[in-house]
Amino acid sequence: MELNIEEFAQAYVAVWNEPDPAVRRASIAELWTEDAVQYLETAEYRGHRELEPRVAEAYQKFVAAGFVFVPAAAPVAHHDTVVLRIKMIPAGGGDVAWTGLICLELAADGRIRRDHQFALPAEPTRSVVGEFLARLGAGDPERIAELFAEPVDWWVDWPAEGHPGVPWIRPRSSRADVADHFRALAEFHLPGREAAGEPMTVLVDGADAVVLGEIRQTVRATGRPYTAGCALRLTVENGLITRYHVYEDSLSVARAFEATPTPARG
Repeated sequence: MELNIEEFAQAYVAVWNEPDPAVRRASIAELWTEDAVQYLETAEYRGHRELEPRVAEAYQKFVAAGFVFVPAAAPVAHHDTVVLRIKMIPAGGGDVAWTGLICLELAADGRIRRDHQFALPAEPTRSVVGEFLARLGAGDPERIAELFAEPVDWWVDWPAEGHPGVPWIRPRSSRADVADHFRALAEFHLPGREAAGEPMTVLVDGADAVVLGEIRQTVRATGRPYTAGCALRLTVENGLITRYHVYEDSLSVARAFEATPTPARG
């Protein structure tokens, strides 16, 4: 049986969030074989008779209490095994409360016959960086600033004297400074244009993280769009960002703000 791994993963996550008992029961029958076994670190659940109350209990304990299960990474599969990474977060946004690694062995009909769930250790750095990127995407300067320590080690890869067209480039240290920085960014760019591009790549090593991606903006004053490669170097300590270093294609940004564009040299 040919399996659409993305749809399969979506269905697996959806059953844990499903509020309707009848829909949940039907989904369990579609996902797991009649003799399937789910293995947790401290328990086993065998067949639909035990899986149904197991999923219902998880819903009441977590989803009904305000959490939601979502994919934490793209699913992978080969032969008859599918591996998922799932996280549980507050439905209104916030820190990751739980991350699980799910290893699924499939029967010939494409349903699950063995389901192994592993709770993964908390990754506070990845959690804080993920929340920072979420708040950045939502465009809320005050909530972004709440994630920063005071003082913060702030550095932006521009000349020390800055640039007259980009006044947000200056030293920052306090949460008020951080909020002002992201507020100025919003004021000088057209809204709704910054979400284009590929998702950010996040690399984590202990308290340190590197975020790689692109900035895609349109300047409010000139109407000129620009795309600039960008890397962030972050350090997270005690749940707050203590270092924020930005490396970006400042030349592309500066040119977009010029009243008369400077011809690129070939």
